[in-house]
This record gives sequence, C-alpha cells and structure tokens, in this order.
Amino acid sequence: MNITIIGATGMVGSRLVSEAAVRGHRVTATARTPASYADSTIVARAVDARVSTQVDTALSEADSVVLTVRAAAGQEHSIVAVTASLLDAVERRQLPLLVIGGAGALRSPQHGDKLVIDDPDYVPAEVRDIASASLEQLNTCVEHSYRNWVYLSPPANLAPGNRTGTYRRGTTTLLTAPDGTSRISAEDLAIAAIDEIERPSGEQHITVAAGNVGAQ
Repeated sequence: MNITIIGATGMVGSRLVSEAAVRGHRVTATARTPASYADSTIVARAVDARVSTQVDTALSEADSVVLTVRAAAGQEHSIVAVTASLLDAVERRQLPLLVIGGAGALRSPQHGDKLVIDDPDYVPAEVRDIASASLEQLNTCVEHSYRNWVYLSPPANLAPGNRTGTYRRGTTTLLTAPDGTSRISAEDLAIAAIDEIERPSGEQHITVAAGNVGAQ
C-alpha cells in the first residue's frame, strides 16, 4: 500500500512515516520542508498543504491518505480550510482519508453532555483555540459530501515517548486511566493510526489512549 502523509515531519507525522515503513508500506512523506530518508520505500516531497495543486499531485500514487498538520499559534483555524480542500482532493480520487485531529471534539468522560473542549479539566484556557479548531475540523468532515474518512482524536495528553505496541480504543468519548489521566505516546498513536488504515473499523470518529489493546 502507498500511504501519503500530509504533514510528515511533525511529532505525529514523523512517527507515522516510520511505523508505515517498518510494516512494509510505501510512503509519500510530504511537508513544506521535507526530511531526508535513507529508506528507499519513503519518498519525500515538498508540499504546502494550503496549495491544492501541490496536494493533488502528491496524491497521484496514493492508496490511502493521512492528514496530520498543526497550524502556527494564532492561525489555528487555518487547518479547517486545509481539511476541506483535502476532502475535495481525496473525493476526486476516491481515496480513504485518515485525519489526525484533536481531543476537543470528544465527549467528557465525567460529563457526557459536555464536550472536552468545554471541560477545563482537560482543555485549559491556553489551548482552547487549538481545541476549537479541531472541533471545527471534525465538523468540516461531517458536513462534507465525501464519506470515506476517519477522524482520529488523540487523548488529552499526546507526547513523544515509548513504542509499547499497546493502546485502548474508543469512539466519541475521551478515554482515561483509573487515575483520571488521558494520554498516549505519539509512537503508540502511530501504531493505532496504521492499524486503522490496514483494518478499517467502519467508525468515522475514533480515539485511542495508552493501555492494552481491546480494553474498555
């Protein structure tokens, strides 16, 4: 399978590239300033996700597409236009799209009638703009005519760490540990993302967290 990753040099994107390649997939790794790769199965391309013609060209050999980009501070909502444009592009080519989004669009585990974006236990004021943009990003997917997409919301805390190979999986409610924390390493999130590409769940909004595969 050829997986095109839009945003391949970021914290999550770089780990997606590694995870896909180690599983034997061919990877088109795109970024405005692409990295260099010794692995011949990884092709780096300079692509600005805001430029639709560049994105469309990058999809020419794709079997599946991943969007994992973050906007600069103060420009958080620019990701919405990028997502809408990419949905148009994958619709033209009839390609599956996996969007690595944000936790803000999930339901709070303590307050089922409240989204995480409105729960200060998980979204402090300083990151609310990012959470708001991720919610708008999900709504853009939901409202688009194309339906072959999956939105993966990470837990509240996503950071570089160890590749344990285990994770818990859910749908629209934030997953937490017994102590109330909600976290996963970027390495394990990459595992979950490639698992979803290889074996689609049929769900359109999923989430993951640290822990044992299959645990509830």
